[in-house]
Amino acid sequence: MSEKVDTTAECPAEAMLKSLSGKWKPQILRLADEGTLRFNSIMKVLQGANKQSVSVALKELEEEGILSKTIVSQKPLHIEYSLTEKGRGVIPLLLNLGGFAQEHGSAKDVK
Repeated sequence: MSEKVDTTAECPAEAMLKSLSGKWKPQILRLADEGTLRFNSIMKVLQGANKQSVSVALKELEEEGILSKTIVSQKPLHIEYSLTEKGRGVIPLLLNLGGFAQEHGSAKDVK
């Protein structure tokens, strides 16, 4: 007989997926993998994004330790975002997930 599983305990993979999912997060991580980012450069690339949703995504990725935020005091004063060590470790996972999706279709197609 199998043991009952505590469904209230969060699986580490589930927690990581939650921290990586959300509006604009995968796209921001893809851009950050190419180099240091500034807010305005992100906004130029993400067609249809609004400032509020991108700001929230950046803040959450920073809080999760995936992105680091640096205030650059050179004129003009600006903020730069870059991947942390944890963030660099996440990139291969996203690439593998993307490869799986290309090979097998979307999650609703996987049986």
